[in-house]
Amino acid sequence: MTLIEQFVFVLEQKNLVSPEDVKLLKKQSGSLLKAGQFLLKKGSITEEDLFRVLAEIYGMPYLDKLEIAGIEEIRGLIPLRFLQKFRLVPYRFESGYVYLAVSDPSALHAIDEARIMLSAFEISVGLSRESEILRALHNHFDEDSRKRGEDEISGESDFELLADIEDLDESSDLANQAPIIKLVNVILSNAVSERASDIHIEPQEKEITVRYRIDGMMYKVLSPPKSVQSGIISRIKIMAGMNIAENRLPQDGRIKIRFAGRELDIRVSSLPTAFGERIVMRLLGRTDGSYEIEKIGFPESVLTDLKKLLALPNGIILITGPTGSGKTTTLYAALNSLNDNTRNIITVEDPIEYQIAGISQVQARHKIGLTFAEGLRSILRQDPDVIMVGEIRDEETARVAIQASLTGHLVFSTLHTNDAPSALTRLLDMGIEPYLITSTARGIMAQRLVRKLCDCKRPVFLSPEDLKAAGYRAALPKKKIQIYEPAGCDKCMNTGYRGRTGVYELMVTGPEMREIILKNPSIDELREEAVKRGMQTLREAALEKVLAGETSLEEALRIT
Repeated sequence: MTLIEQFVFVLEQKNLVSPEDVKLLKKQSGSLLKAGQFLLKKGSITEEDLFRVLAEIYGMPYLDKLEIAGIEEIRGLIPLRFLQKFRLVPYRFESGYVYLAVSDPSALHAIDEARIMLSAFEISVGLSRESEILRALHNHFDEDSRKRGEDEISGESDFELLADIEDLDESSDLANQAPIIKLVNVILSNAVSERASDIHIEPQEKEITVRYRIDGMMYKVLSPPKSVQSGIISRIKIMAGMNIAENRLPQDGRIKIRFAGRELDIRVSSLPTAFGERIVMRLLGRTDGSYEIEKIGFPESVLTDLKKLLALPNGIILITGPTGSGKTTTLYAALNSLNDNTRNIITVEDPIEYQIAGISQVQARHKIGLTFAEGLRSILRQDPDVIMVGEIRDEETARVAIQASLTGHLVFSTLHTNDAPSALTRLLDMGIEPYLITSTARGIMAQRLVRKLCDCKRPVFLSPEDLKAAGYRAALPKKKIQIYEPAGCDKCMNTGYRGRTGVYELMVTGPEMREIILKNPSIDELREEAVKRGMQTLREAALEKVLAGETSLEEALRIT
């Protein structure tokens, strides 16, 4: 039985391929890794499935995460360039054994070369994903890369990715040349691997800067030469269906790709700057759209009050916060909780970030006059029960939303304000009369996303006075309180943080609050009254996360 036949047999035994995939696989030439990458591109299998099957066929252990240990003695025995070129890394050394990880099990010549370089030791070889090997090389073997500072993460420039583009002919079609295509693909795939939410491609005077936003923070990853700027930008615009000939006006586009069996939407925005077009790509996992309101991090008290608001037959519920604070996640979770086939739910959004089965979603198009206000007017003629407006940006939209809520509809929307009380004064500033606000506003929730501490966190002790000074009002013990601070490890790229969680400030506008709103109070007066009636502020919610060991005091103060 040939290797490809073994490969097909194991895949069929595990029910990972269809008969059509089997036919196409048998026509593939080259290594099993290349055949597997063909399946990955089709979305037939996941990256983990592929490497587990390859490990089984080649009789190697599969290494999901590389735990680096005891390599100091052997670090200099194999040249870094060799490791980078063949995607190979020694990840453990103990009792005379060197444990190697490779990403291509068929690269026997590279493994044999490594055996010669490490001839003084016994060798054990395992299989791991290329991204995991590159991470290990960056964190434990590439001293120059690590010295660049904490604000940089591993990029393909560290692995000679840019070597292929130095000699490109600038007079030819750069966007369709293989090195440019590879560079853009690597930027996208690395962003997914590193859990980035956004990719920024920023033209500078003499180079281009590529940065990722990970857990809300920006990290520089790559600095391609200025000579390939037009090629990179044109390639992205081609993928996004944008006009590559237009570089004087901002444009928007969308890319749909599959990566490691996962379908992704990438929202692309271009903006002309002094040194060329700036590109920002927002990565949206299309499979992430099935949110459950119980599973997105609401504390019990907020969840209870929010469910009461969602059970109301009419009124307006507002979510506030800056861009990137998780407002869309909260809105979609709320809509999902109401999406039980007994209600007609319609949204007007700009853009539609996730598509939800059972909900009619309208894309606002301001260039042709389909604004939020116009979309909302049209929705009201579609017999809706629940309406979601992407954002209340002006008085016209606010008034139509209020009229909708007064006529028996439950309306959701967002505002860009710092906290919940500020949303009411924002509506007043727009010219909305206080009596209309009190008649319709049922609840306002402000939110932020704070970075969660990685498992490498370390304990520190804080006096109750320090927490009180930070804004914590609840009772505390008189002795010192144990909290945690970031440490740093390979898993979190030495930042001390991995992932984010929400903090929430929910103001329910009951009868007493409505009487106060009618008096046109200041933001401070509104906040004071809301706190008296049980509202927990964003700062207090963040400090609760600190006491629970989920985040650090520094992060809580930074975000609130």
